[in-house]
Amino acid sequence: MSKRDYYETLQVSKQADDAELKSAFRKMAKKYHPDRNQGDDESEKRFKEVGEAYEVLKDPQKRTAYDQYGLAAFEGGGGGPGGAGFGADFGASMSDIFEDLFGFGGAAGGARQRSTGGRQRGDDLRYNMEITLEEAFKGKNAEISVPTPRACGTCKGSGAKKGTKPTSCRTCQGSGKVRAAQGFFTIERTCPDCHGHGEVIGSPCPDCRGSGRKVKERTLSVNIPAGVEDGTRIRLAGEGEAGTKNGPAGDLYIFLSIRPHEFFQRDGADLFCRVPISMTAAALGGQIEVPTVDGGRTRVKIPEGTQGGKQFRLRSKGMPVLRTSKLGDMYIQVEVETPKNLSKKQKDLLKEFSKSCTDDTHPESSGFFDRVKEFWNSAGA
Repeated sequence: MSKRDYYETLQVSKQADDAELKSAFRKMAKKYHPDRNQGDDESEKRFKEVGEAYEVLKDPQKRTAYDQYGLAAFEGGGGGPGGAGFGADFGASMSDIFEDLFGFGGAAGGARQRSTGGRQRGDDLRYNMEITLEEAFKGKNAEISVPTPRACGTCKGSGAKKGTKPTSCRTCQGSGKVRAAQGFFTIERTCPDCHGHGEVIGSPCPDCRGSGRKVKERTLSVNIPAGVEDGTRIRLAGEGEAGTKNGPAGDLYIFLSIRPHEFFQRDGADLFCRVPISMTAAALGGQIEVPTVDGGRTRVKIPEGTQGGKQFRLRSKGMPVLRTSKLGDMYIQVEVETPKNLSKKQKDLLKEFSKSCTDDTHPESSGFFDRVKEFWNSAGA
């Protein structure tokens, strides 16, 4: 009996990419899995076909050979290198499907979940810390209090009552896993009695109730270097959750966020500060004092006729570059403020000033409107 076309089996086009192939494979494998169709020989047959098709099409070399020669590419070679059907790594290919269907993996999945003797590394923990821009500029040593699961002091992390110890699980013989037949192949499941630890606690520790861990409030010192940016992550090795069965502890990650500043906006190591100045200061020029992130002040000279939006660069007045001696720059952007709430006398003075102005007084606006007139004339408006 001839086999189906592999693309037809997975219901994909010949142009399907890797993501489409994998998605189709997962969908079809779930649909025809023997556990969902017990006693249905046709579903089991289709399940095998789906696995065989994916084994070939996911491999670039096999797929190229199949596209050129069809099934003839694998005749006489036991399915080609590694087999066109279920090769030695078929269980690994299916492990993600098992995870979705049953909540556990195959042999590879079990290996990820357990460590030898039931010892497991503790989970990593996250701590969010907010600091000011000034603290990011100078760096600081901070103390934080973190509730962390640590090894129980009474049972020393074993989970067993003092004077007793865990015993080997009889169901899995201490391996932490049991084998079960699923249709035409065998997979490994986490032992339901010891939950993968390989040991059973007959008399649990009264303090930790057999978990081997207790939550403790711990005070830790964190060194925040100068120049850290928003989103910087600091790792404290071994300060995370305690492992089970005296397994190694996880890590603690400090995620930094920097509080918005009243005056400064940051871009990498550079700082930007928007400074409003009066119309007369912009026209006549002068000096202004602006703040710096280190808490000091600096003078900026404003030339005569400064326009709104003009930027002035102050070298090495920005933020430190992390783990270097370099400093970024600070940019002062002036915004010319239009006078408001004028008295009658002030209005009269401005009107008098306006009458005395020429195109040379406002060259930018005069030039703009001259060009506008030319545009209208050329357009026949």
